[in-house]
Amino acid sequence: MAQATLSSKNQIVVPREARDAMGIKSGDEILIVTRGRVAILMPKPADHAKALLGVGKGTYPKRYLGRERRSWN
Repeated sequence: MAQATLSSKNQIVVPREARDAMGIKSGDEILIVTRGRVAILMPKPADHAKALLGVGKGTYPKRYLGRERRSWN
């Protein structure tokens, strides 16, 4: 586990271990998602739609969405 310290200017240096794991380098943008007192850092995707593709796969039972959409007509 990598560790960082918050500077007096409220800045942190992302440790090499974390940069290597995320595949980021100097100048790359990162996203910070907070959940309560937890922060998650991730590289900013070039294409958000492509990055989210398949995230919800398996959420609904087989053929559920098709039946639901047909009921809208």
